[in-house]
Amino acid sequence: MRIGLLTDGGYPYATGESRLWCDRLVRGLPQHEFDLYALSRSAHQERQGLVRLPDRIGRVRTAPLWTDGGATRRPGRPRGLTGRLATGLGRSYGRRDRRRFTAHVSALVGAVCAGVEAGPESGCGDAATDAAFTEGLYGLADLAREGGGLACALRSEEAVRIVESACRAPGTGRTVHGATVPDYLAFATELERAMRPLSLDWYDGDGLGAADLCHAATGGTAALPGLLAKRFFQVPLLVTEHSVPLRTHYLAAPEAPYSPPVRALLAGLHGRLAGEVYRQAAVITPGNTHVRRWQERCGAERGKLRTVYPGMAAERFRAVGEGDDRGGPDTLVWIGRVEPAKDLIALLHAFSAVRRALPGARLRIFGVPAPGEEGDAYLARCTALAAQLFPDEATDAHAVGDNPVTFEEIGGPEVPDLAEAYAAGGVVVLSSVVEGFPISLIEAMFCGRATVSTDVGAVVEVVGGTGLVVPPRNPRALADACVTLLRDPVRRARLGAAARARALELFTVEQNLAAYRGIYLDLVAHTPVRWPAESGRKAPGGPPRPFATPPEAHVPHHPPAVPAVSGASRGPSWAAGAEGARSAAGRTEDGDA
Repeated sequence: MRIGLLTDGGYPYATGESRLWCDRLVRGLPQHEFDLYALSRSAHQERQGLVRLPDRIGRVRTAPLWTDGGATRRPGRPRGLTGRLATGLGRSYGRRDRRRFTAHVSALVGAVCAGVEAGPESGCGDAATDAAFTEGLYGLADLAREGGGLACALRSEEAVRIVESACRAPGTGRTVHGATVPDYLAFATELERAMRPLSLDWYDGDGLGAADLCHAATGGTAALPGLLAKRFFQVPLLVTEHSVPLRTHYLAAPEAPYSPPVRALLAGLHGRLAGEVYRQAAVITPGNTHVRRWQERCGAERGKLRTVYPGMAAERFRAVGEGDDRGGPDTLVWIGRVEPAKDLIALLHAFSAVRRALPGARLRIFGVPAPGEEGDAYLARCTALAAQLFPDEATDAHAVGDNPVTFEEIGGPEVPDLAEAYAAGGVVVLSSVVEGFPISLIEAMFCGRATVSTDVGAVVEVVGGTGLVVPPRNPRALADACVTLLRDPVRRARLGAAARARALELFTVEQNLAAYRGIYLDLVAHTPVRWPAESGRKAPGGPPRPFATPPEAHVPHHPPAVPAVSGASRGPSWAAGAEGARSAAGRTEDGDA
């Protein structure tokens, strides 16, 4: 079948999220053809180019979300990419279209402002507000399809006035009520960027209309093309989320460069959009139970949810996992990106208590700072704290001092690859205060290592009973758990073996591909046939398509009518004659009787 894979800021670009997962999905299901519809998030991402794509990729269509609304295809983009962004400049809107635009934007922004103080639950508000949001959203989609786009219209003075009126309307929250003109302008800009997929030229019979299934690799803006494909062509939508965009927005809100009113409006917009995506999706596949709880909180029906863990390649860790070497018996290992969310400060204080109980213990930190000045500053702060807590120690007056805490990078002669880093210690530690799906923890489990983790995100779900879990921001509890495992090699080995068995059962690429193979077939098998209209004919020529006729149509009696897409026939052309013959025979028998 033909799958339209929708991504946002990731695959097929060389940088971004979900790259590995999408690449494994495309390569691991060779029986399907994939078309990629990608939204890019930065100029840097586009300059990095694309990953090498397999032959089964039918087409790649891209569009930028980081440019001004009037941006179009730029020189230097890879050949073969299409993704024209209609700007609304192709023709001037008439009075009727202007009235439609005003009504639809007013309905959408009004729904966003209504109950914006409610938090994540605003995505599943009352029926009237949900209806207003969907009316505005799909009304704008129809207008963009007819008129050549909305980018300039959504940045116009009229749009800003609509935002102002909605913010000042009775019943809006106090935060939104206090918005000023710069806030209206900022939200209008972000609204245009979020609604930009409405203005793309992807919605025709040769684009998303030709797909048998749309698979959004994340929710939010990336799923908008899938919503329109379902509306215009009745293409079923599958949504996969390994993290929740709405949750990400809340976590990033304090650091965002916007005022509280703008952040509240954006939270309302993302909440309403998430609710509509969950309502229209045929199946939703959260990457873990932690994400599933957020989706249910935002309005997802439990009957649509099927947890599918993201698959990881276990082969690279086999030598370490199946080996007898259990690493340094007194060495703790931490692996990840050095940033405040990982809370290395608490880990260093915890290791200070570990050293008091076990003077020979060591801590090896493998990682690189997060991009930007903040990452470098946090790494410098951690190294300074380590030097203060653990001054260089020497065994005697003639020996060179040695620090029990080391900051290292993977790829050197001592630690050439990731598996060797996990093999360097007997216990792997995760000290995060914020975590989604803990990839490093699963890698440690593949390596057969016992783990000590903080209870955040999906950690408990991943670890099960194969590791020790302590509260976050609690250095004393973290130190006690580390000392317990360092002092008990038998328990350490038992937990490591159980962790490896659990990881191989739940978190491999093979189980992930098997789950999506079944979901794809199940979705298409329950989807009514869609015949494209060709040259005014009601039925296209050529052989019948797979899944074109439901199984009950072959039962020798008159089956119930199967709904068909507007402008399409209810079955293959070759069946019309046979049906007519059966009807004529029936009439003859009735007449003879």
